[in-house]
Amino acid sequence: MKFKKIISISLLASMALLPNVAFGIGGMSGAKVDYQVQGQIGAIKLNPYGLSPLSAVIMDGGYKLSDVSVTIVPKPNGQTISYRVSPSKIKTYGGIPIFGLYPSYLNTVKVSYTKTAFGKSEKVIDEVYKIATGGVNIEPSGSLMQRGVPFEKVEVIKVDKEFEDRLYLVNNTPGKYSAKSSQAIWNNPSGGALEWDEASNVFIVDTKGEIRWYLDNDKLMDKNNIYNRGIMMGFRQNLDGALSFGFGQRYVKYDLMGREIFNRLLPSSYIDFSHSMSQMPNGNYLLRVALANVKRPDGKNVRSVRDVIVEVDKNGNVVDEWRLFEILDPYRANIIKVLDQGAVCLNVDVSKAGKTLSNEELTKMDTSEIFGDIAGTGVGRNWAHVNSVDYDPSDDSIIISSRHQSAIIKIGRDKKVKWILGAHKGWGEKYKKALLQPIDKNGKNIICEDDYSKCPGYKNKEGGFDFTWTQHTAFRIDEKSNKRYIYITAFDNGDARAITQPAFALMKYSRAVVYKIDQKNKTVEQVWEYGKQRGNEWFSPITSLTEYHKDKNSIMVYSASAGMAFDLSKGVAIGEPKPEIDEFKWGAKEPSVQIRFSGASTGYQAMPIDLEKAFK
Repeated sequence: MKFKKIISISLLASMALLPNVAFGIGGMSGAKVDYQVQGQIGAIKLNPYGLSPLSAVIMDGGYKLSDVSVTIVPKPNGQTISYRVSPSKIKTYGGIPIFGLYPSYLNTVKVSYTKTAFGKSEKVIDEVYKIATGGVNIEPSGSLMQRGVPFEKVEVIKVDKEFEDRLYLVNNTPGKYSAKSSQAIWNNPSGGALEWDEASNVFIVDTKGEIRWYLDNDKLMDKNNIYNRGIMMGFRQNLDGALSFGFGQRYVKYDLMGREIFNRLLPSSYIDFSHSMSQMPNGNYLLRVALANVKRPDGKNVRSVRDVIVEVDKNGNVVDEWRLFEILDPYRANIIKVLDQGAVCLNVDVSKAGKTLSNEELTKMDTSEIFGDIAGTGVGRNWAHVNSVDYDPSDDSIIISSRHQSAIIKIGRDKKVKWILGAHKGWGEKYKKALLQPIDKNGKNIICEDDYSKCPGYKNKEGGFDFTWTQHTAFRIDEKSNKRYIYITAFDNGDARAITQPAFALMKYSRAVVYKIDQKNKTVEQVWEYGKQRGNEWFSPITSLTEYHKDKNSIMVYSASAGMAFDLSKGVAIGEPKPEIDEFKWGAKEPSVQIRFSGASTGYQAMPIDLEKAFK
């Protein structure tokens, strides 16, 4: 007791020596705020959610803020970023969101706002803040083709005045981590595409080629957890301005400030998200996934590969699914047999460049236990490789791009095929009524050879109709479509064109293309294309995107693996990808924007970002 009394007296004495000390339950607290405040409101919170290092929030300082606008003062000859901020966003972030800072730079930011406290308001115009940032901290992949992070250099070749305010989100896939990728496989049952967990990154560049945002995905993922790793893919800016995307076994939504809206595991019946996450008008999402367990006709249980579309609601509940191996023919092998095995999407294997599959090899494969992310036929192998899914609200249908069928296909809610845009060769009797007939601008039928696999545009470098081959993305142009007529954009990668491999690899080319489909008469007209004139130097054997944007009535194209080439005789790479952004005014033959990246390895997709959606 005497010892406790001595301690109590000592504690009281020490407290008496500390003036103005206030104690709360559980410890000391104090009223002093000693962080730096530059302007008339609050302090600057850099990287407020830990995922967006080139963003910040100027805290509201206890004021109610309104009429807020932000300008990021550009570097000399740089691009100005300006936007307004809604009251809702100010409340969400606790102040003024700052987006578009330069990395490794002392940024100058101007903000205008009205601050209100106790009924008194004051307008503040062009208040200046200084914000220093660090460098771009994206983990490199270890690939020798990635000589810079996220790229070695960017070449701004052309930007017309109307497009000078553009900001482009770029999603690249620079290759396997040297010692971190593909350390696990699905085993019970076998199959699936779990190994697809290579490096990926996402950033935003302006029209001067400067990085103005990036996602610190190293903070987002846990590479020691198979359920929290994978290639980031399927980026889309939603109507609310936030970004939805997925990786591996997860689908997520974050805003440009890095704030998490949701981060979810796939529903238990599904695995292996990749390529496409598309928001529907009702707020639900269409995800390109696979089945975690499916019974094959031969009695084997396997995991399927890139052949299921699932619809989930805002709470993550499964609303519907499209099992494509039940809707389409997983044994149609016409395209799979002639794919260049050296570049089957991101499964790039230079040693297999120029090699194709035979009927005997496919038959042997189907009687074996070989399942997984390999080009082949039947459930449990990569027979479909769906790389995009889009929604048609006019008749509650989905539109998919199936790379390994070289077909763009519309499927109804009833799981019936409405039409097929692709070569007619190899489709069974039940699908023949769905095959679209090519027509010219006058409505006259275009006759194609070899069961409509070799159309006039196949060899004619000056133009003419052709189908897409191993294409990526098939998006409905909502603003130009109606219940009968539908416009579709696609990136025609061009491998296995006309269901063959050319005599020389340098003969290959890619196209961005727009089609007009008469859904009543089952006809298709090619209304625009670009890429033939660029020849093999623009050939993009894998990945890429073509998409319409209404704000500038333009077509955005990302030839994400342009320049990738192989020496077939030696089985070695002789060219490296130089991803290129091209944006065209509607109908234009030449781009209004041309931006090329090098030292970035393979790109995946790119798209304009709308700051009005994000902050207003």
